[in-house]
Amino acid sequence: MVNLEGLPNPDKIFDSWYPILIGIVIGVLYGFRAYFRGAQCYSATKLTGKTAIVTGASSGIGEQIALDFAQRGARVILACKNEEAAKETVEYIKRKSKKKHDVVVLPLDLSSFKSIRKFVETFKTMENKLHILVNNAGTMMGPQKETEDKFEEQFQVNYLGHFLLTNLLLDVMKSSGSGRIINVTASAYKLGEINFDDINGEKEAEFNSGKQFSQCKLAVILFSQELARRLEGTGINVYCANPGITNTNIHRHFVFKTNAFVSLSFSPFTWFLMKSAYDGAQTAIHCAVADEVKDSTGKYYSECNEAVLESQAIDDDLAKKLWQESVKWTRLERDATAVKSLNSGDS
Repeated sequence: MVNLEGLPNPDKIFDSWYPILIGIVIGVLYGFRAYFRGAQCYSATKLTGKTAIVTGASSGIGEQIALDFAQRGARVILACKNEEAAKETVEYIKRKSKKKHDVVVLPLDLSSFKSIRKFVETFKTMENKLHILVNNAGTMMGPQKETEDKFEEQFQVNYLGHFLLTNLLLDVMKSSGSGRIINVTASAYKLGEINFDDINGEKEAEFNSGKQFSQCKLAVILFSQELARRLEGTGINVYCANPGITNTNIHRHFVFKTNAFVSLSFSPFTWFLMKSAYDGAQTAIHCAVADEVKDSTGKYYSECNEAVLESQAIDDDLAKKLWQESVKWTRLERDATAVKSLNSGDS
């Protein structure tokens, strides 16, 4: 016989409401945490034989996207500015995915048109196929900074650099038979306005980094829609993915990242209310692999579902004007490989 002497009496547990209340609180907190994590991509699609490029893949969302693609069997090119961090990511992905040779780093600095052109040239000497391009790299609300190409850093890194990169890679994607382009945006686009007369925000009385960030994220959506229109019938689909509020290095200029005391104080809240990089990657992964979106193009996705856009983001005339100006800003017409794709959608 088991000796129960000295053990708590189970019947006494219900003499107090505290255990029940504690259980309810834990359950509610777990439910809220699951809600803030957002939707997950459950597609089992394999990417064996496919080649993918992920920009900004040395950390955060880009790292998780690259890992997912590698685990599905793809050859993954990490297009990153920080080569040392990217090399560490390669080793991490190889360990997690058991892939030894199909995860490589190519240097890419989106704040330099020269670097973008060099990246494309190098890629084309290495590869003859490209099936997935994820334009994920970005910067957010840092101090005012001008790139070597004379553009405000956020506008070039988040939008204009990806515009150039995508157009220079279209010939390879078209020759691959089919493909998907995923452009990462943010809910801040809702506050955006494309100011063609002051695209760098230089005429403002005081530089507004938030306004510039909203502008470039709106530009990403307009670009995605115009690109989808120009690629109709080619087998290449375009998607715009909103990862949600994610706790990654993109917030490196925010006080909860720069101040050690504030960071420590707010760490429980950032963990609870913000997505992890894994969770933030899910919508972009869904757009890249899910069968249910294979016949969709030019759409905006949030939480792995198609979402409704604000009116300023579905203005066809604005999208066409932005495209035309972007061609001039990037001097894209001088790139022979891009001329055909540029002219194909001008009607």
